[in-house]
Amino acid sequence: MKIREMVAHGPLLSDGAWGTQLQARGLGLGECPDAWNLSHPEDVCAVARSYIEAGSRVLLTNTFRASPIALAGYGLAGQMARMNTAGVAHSRDAASATGAYVFASVGPSGKLMMAGEVTESELLQSFRLQCEALASARPDALLLETMSDLEEARIALAAAKTTGLPVIVSFAFDTGRKRDRTMTGITPEQAAAAMEEAGADAVGANCGNGIEAFADVCARMRAVTTLPLWMKANAGMPCIVSGEAVYDTTPEDFAAHLPQLLAAGAAFAGGCCGTSPAFIRALGKGWPHAIPADRL
Repeated sequence: MKIREMVAHGPLLSDGAWGTQLQARGLGLGECPDAWNLSHPEDVCAVARSYIEAGSRVLLTNTFRASPIALAGYGLAGQMARMNTAGVAHSRDAASATGAYVFASVGPSGKLMMAGEVTESELLQSFRLQCEALASARPDALLLETMSDLEEARIALAAAKTTGLPVIVSFAFDTGRKRDRTMTGITPEQAAAAMEEAGADAVGANCGNGIEAFADVCARMRAVTTLPLWMKANAGMPCIVSGEAVYDTTPEDFAAHLPQLLAAGAAFAGGCCGTSPAFIRALGKGWPHAIPADRL
């Protein structure tokens, strides 16, 4: 099913953070979250079910760092295929209760081409292998998220499109005087226009900022693209307390910004770092039943 068809009858509520939820279940600092798809499947499934029970209509997978390049840093590259297919299976099992969509998560490589840390061909191969593994487990779409470099996003998109699945590309805007640029200086307008030209099925923003900044980013993207827009904000900006990131935005404060975000054109909305099922439930209380098709 195409992304536009998924949102034809209104915006869809997605899920919240995965990493912090797994940490609450014992994931250690510096441990590979994606490895839990194999070593702690019951905990991964519990996170997935908690978001479905909270009302999520789109559920991601615990595969953000499951590319060959990222897993090599943990010495786990050999488990890449199993880790990705298991991640999709866990989310699909939870989503089956309500028929929610499963979007497979793909994160950035963590390497910089401009610094010579990785080549274009290495990036393409890494993204291709992960996307192929994810696609073999039949998710409804692929989500390339937390991107910051436009060229890496293009390479990841090219790899993802070979699967034939719909592809969403989402960027993290967290830099600059107004915190409205990616780490490599890309604006929301540049990101949206470039990804539409490259063939993405949807574009958006996640992480990097609290929800109060997302309506502006969303409106700026909507001004240059007709693609459906994906928005997942953090629970504010964290403070470090005893070595841990603490987010002080409440679910109710987070949900209070939903009307502005939807008015700016968001077709999907949910939470990123620091959010939880409580945030999704709060968003769901104010969720509209429909949104005009010409807004999508």
